[in-house]
Amino acid sequence: MDKLGKYQQLAKTALSEYAALLSAPPQPQHEVTLAFDDEHRQYILREVGWDHKKWIHRTVLHVSIRNNKLWIDEDWTEDGIATFFIQHNVPKEDIVLGFQAPEMRPYSEFAVA
Repeated sequence: MDKLGKYQQLAKTALSEYAALLSAPPQPQHEVTLAFDDEHRQYILREVGWDHKKWIHRTVLHVSIRNNKLWIDEDWTEDGIATFFIQHNVPKEDIVLGFQAPEMRPYSEFAVA
């Protein structure tokens, strides 16, 4: 499998695993939704629903693939999805913390872009 195919599959697997955790008992009050778009290389995990009288609609995870790198555009998980990617042999230089300001990325252990 080529690098792009590998990263697409990893993104889908990671988000699916996180979705299963969010959907596990006790039953969540919010609907957990996944959106996978291989053509545009966008992978999103969202929570949508009502919390008492408040409408909840949040992106928990958003991963995109740009220039053969995994960009983490949104990550509200406890351990961070980058940990999942590293555990699955993605080199740190292929992971971009897109939610960090570009001027701060050189100080992380990951790629700047």
